[in-house]
Amino acid sequence: MSQTNPNAENRHASSRTAVTRPIRWWPCLATILVAMGCLFWIWLVRDISRQEKNLQTLYTGVGAVVLLLIWLLFVSRIRWRIKLLVVGALLSLMIGAQVLLRVRGVTGDLLPVLEWRWKRPLPQDLAQPAEQGVSADSKTTASASAADLARTGNDYPQFLGPDRNAVLAAPRLARDWKTQPPEKIWRQPVGPAWSGFSIAGNRAVTQEQRGEKERVVCYDLLTGKLLWSHEDDAHYHTTIAGEGPRATPAIAGSRVVTVGATGILNCLELQTGKLIWSKNIIQENQAPLNDWGVSASPLIINGWVIVSAGGTKDRSLLAYEMEDGKFVWGGGNESASYSSPRLATLLGIPQLLIFNSANLTGHDLESGRVLWKYAWPKGHPHVAMPAILPDDRVLVSSGYGTGAELLQLGRNAQGDISATRIWKSIRLKSKFANIIVHNGFIYGLDDGTLVCLDATEGRLRWKEGRYGHGQMILVGSLLLLTAEDGNVVLIEPLPDEHRELSRFSALKGKTWNVPALAGGYLVVRNDQEGACYRLPIEK
Repeated sequence: MSQTNPNAENRHASSRTAVTRPIRWWPCLATILVAMGCLFWIWLVRDISRQEKNLQTLYTGVGAVVLLLIWLLFVSRIRWRIKLLVVGALLSLMIGAQVLLRVRGVTGDLLPVLEWRWKRPLPQDLAQPAEQGVSADSKTTASASAADLARTGNDYPQFLGPDRNAVLAAPRLARDWKTQPPEKIWRQPVGPAWSGFSIAGNRAVTQEQRGEKERVVCYDLLTGKLLWSHEDDAHYHTTIAGEGPRATPAIAGSRVVTVGATGILNCLELQTGKLIWSKNIIQENQAPLNDWGVSASPLIINGWVIVSAGGTKDRSLLAYEMEDGKFVWGGGNESASYSSPRLATLLGIPQLLIFNSANLTGHDLESGRVLWKYAWPKGHPHVAMPAILPDDRVLVSSGYGTGAELLQLGRNAQGDISATRIWKSIRLKSKFANIIVHNGFIYGLDDGTLVCLDATEGRLRWKEGRYGHGQMILVGSLLLLTAEDGNVVLIEPLPDEHRELSRFSALKGKTWNVPALAGGYLVVRNDQEGACYRLPIEK
């Protein structure tokens, strides 16, 4: 009779037990259920901004992945060979993404914009001016069309149009773009920037980044050909904020004024691009440079150039002589944000409004003296322009969960101007899209979705139409909206319903830049390409 070895039998039994031990699935399932519950809470229960929802979704996803890896490696009882294969696959995926892709900024909702690493950058040098390569017939046709355009008086000479409120009385746009589609005049690459176009006659001026050169560039409106460019040694760039200048040029008479992302203020000849004078408003006024660069577009009024620098010692808002760049006045001590100055007459007083880092502020037009302030939550960018309503009322809004408030200006017993809140609404959180007031109702993009509010009480009438963080122009009685995805949408603004009439694809990619409309010519751009379309006009 053979003898058995008890130790060997124990080892075999232990081995069989180890092999047959079941996988411990419940921690994995619990992690997934908890993550799904968190996402349900974030997206369907919590009333927070879309950007915050995306960030919290990211945190939830990262946390879930970490917990699942801990489960896999130390709790699951899965064989080590499979564990190593899973970890190796994850590492390969991460390394491959790092090698093949790069982040080119973020969307308005803070989602990363990815592109292939081998994608070719734009050429740093612009082509030669058009006059050197355009035929005589082309010149004659373009000149005739430009003359016709000039006679209409429909220039778009600055940020948000002639009155800096994104409102135009004309033209009367056709409502059906299927039977009368917009005509593409030109579409071509441009240098990175978040500037818009300003238009005077046949000249369309914008700003671009070309390598280490920040450029002011003038194109022929009707051909897209380069007319001239001016360059400065400046380059603003961050992964999140993107690249290039931000502000939109301002045109007055024979001159154009621009502000670059690092604070370079230029005055140029509109016809040739020749530099008349230049200075750096950040350095000259000892102001800090914002995280997203200088974004406030210059305002030309009374022969002065009004700019927001954000310096101390009465150097927050500034006026310079248009003629020679001499300092005229400064006012306020607040850090600048990203909104642009605008002119308004409130309580019978012409004044300049600026949405700074901590206040909405009114400055006396003649002296720059601060007339009144209204405190606004800090800690996030203030971008959208304040909207002016009848009876000395001002509407202000910002994103990141803050909302909108309608303010009433008045005087106290001492005669000082003050602003008091009429109503507050969380239903309009305008991150950087500008607001339109039409027939007693307010239209704006609430975290990228179009909303209509009653101007009297701030009550939400409707919220519909996901357009992202784009921009709008009220043309006659119709809203012309450029969506964040590059579509152009025509909307009839009605208080009782969201009525989209037509749309077409104008550009590809993230489009934050403000559009410009001169007559029937719509000029749009983003950080990669620009285009001009002739919109159909009702006769």
